[in-house]
Amino acid sequence: MAETADDLSAPLGQTTARARRRFRLPFTGMQALAVLLGLFLATFAGFALFNSNPFGGEPMVRIALPQATPGDKPVAAAPATSEPMVKPAAKQSAPGEQKTVTIIDGSSGKHQEVPIGGEATDKGEPATAAPAMMAGIDPRLLEKSRYGMIPVVADGLKPFTVYAAEADRAKAARMPVVSIVVGGLGVGAAKTTDAIMKLPSAVTLAFTPYGSDPGKLAERARAQRHEILLQIPMEPFDYPDNDPGPQTLLTTLSADQNLDRMYWHMSRFQGYAGVANFMGGRFVVADAVMQPIVKEAAKRGLGYFDDGSSPRSVAGAAATAQAMPFAKGDVTIDTVPTAVEIDHALANLENLAKERGTAVGVASALPISIERISVWTKTLDSHGIMLVPLTTAMLKSKSSQQ
Repeated sequence: MAETADDLSAPLGQTTARARRRFRLPFTGMQALAVLLGLFLATFAGFALFNSNPFGGEPMVRIALPQATPGDKPVAAAPATSEPMVKPAAKQSAPGEQKTVTIIDGSSGKHQEVPIGGEATDKGEPATAAPAMMAGIDPRLLEKSRYGMIPVVADGLKPFTVYAAEADRAKAARMPVVSIVVGGLGVGAAKTTDAIMKLPSAVTLAFTPYGSDPGKLAERARAQRHEILLQIPMEPFDYPDNDPGPQTLLTTLSADQNLDRMYWHMSRFQGYAGVANFMGGRFVVADAVMQPIVKEAAKRGLGYFDDGSSPRSVAGAAATAQAMPFAKGDVTIDTVPTAVEIDHALANLENLAKERGTAVGVASALPISIERISVWTKTLDSHGIMLVPLTTAMLKSKSSQQ
């Protein structure tokens, strides 16, 4: 009763000391639980804050790598750091297929496929795979370089002679002839295919070394009996703002460096009768850098074609010094790519052929150019002019100069 009286007599809102003692134990237990929960949260937050693994929480896959064969190059395992990770490709490479690994950037998550097992270039980048052998190529006229197969003279045979398109040269010697060279091919399969299929076989086609598979397109052109040339990218006046492409020959490089780049271009495909400049306004006027290039082309049994874009080009003089087949573009047919202007340029080409006996026109593979050239070539017989491959025009010009 005394305890009840104490409780009843206590002021409103206050408890007795005994009451406080009665509820202290449950309150202390809740405090302990709160402390434990706080420690757990603090530990978890600290782990998340200081752990720098960007792939934390991602599922992991263990992949069994195939045993290395004697010819394979070892691939080092990726270190366990936050640096970009290398994950082996999940699918196994088929025989002869290039192997790749996937590099994942740890900060951005970017995925990049990188080939392995190939030889590295001087910049440490994987080398481009050597093109496959094309059909109809004489293996005797090929020499192995560090980039692939390039032309060579062998057994008294020259690529210029072996890969020249067929023509009635006796007839060509008796009448005016014109040649048409359509350049810039190999990049853009659709326009290249149009040129191959829609233009007469006597039209010579010039391929750049670029594109996803220039060798396949060049092979198709030869199958349609077109004569082909290799266009070698050379430094223009506004380089590098105007850049012809990778491995461009430059006036600032040594002769050995430019020849090495020339070998890279020459290895992209086979079966060409000669080489030509691709751009090169600054390069073709510099005798010191042009002489070694023309000399090398002559040594390998090729002809040289100057597209005529630079009036001060030294290519003609260099070719004469090497006694090699040479021709220069006389008329650029599609400077203004309209039907009227192209027809006018073709008429000028005819007049020049009648005046000199030989004339060479240069064009690109524009649809309008292909259309107008195709129509024009059908009228040549009635005009007393013969359309011939470039090699035939080269030989006629050379014989007339002797």
